[in-house]
Amino acid sequence: MRGVAEPAVPITALLLAWGAGDERALDQIVPVVYAELHRMAHRHLRREPHQSLQATSLVNELYVRIVDAQAVKWHDRAHFFAISSRLMRRILVDAARRRPCGSAAAARIRSRSTKRRSSRPAAGRI
Repeated sequence: MRGVAEPAVPITALLLAWGAGDERALDQIVPVVYAELHRMAHRHLRREPHQSLQATSLVNELYVRIVDAQAVKWHDRAHFFAISSRLMRRILVDAARRRPCGSAAAARIRSRSTKRRSSRPAAGRI
């Protein structure tokens, strides 16, 4: 029985080398994983209809976060892509939280809740 063929570039070996501090491994791995990360970004963005980010921007932001996360000990390529997917989701959630809510209905709701809080008597004043 034959196993799954190894990719031309051993991603797991490069991840382990990068985790051990080999900066050249990072330079080698980026071109290899970029296409898959871009596909993942497209999948995430399809689920976010009001997102202003594009796939390339999402991958670039992911790259910045992964390079800064030096404490991660990569186990294999599946672990790398799982963490990458989770980080993409966090990036999209962060972007959505920063995006102002522009609907008039949301503004009315915020206004009503502010009025309710200000019209309530303070504790002990009854």
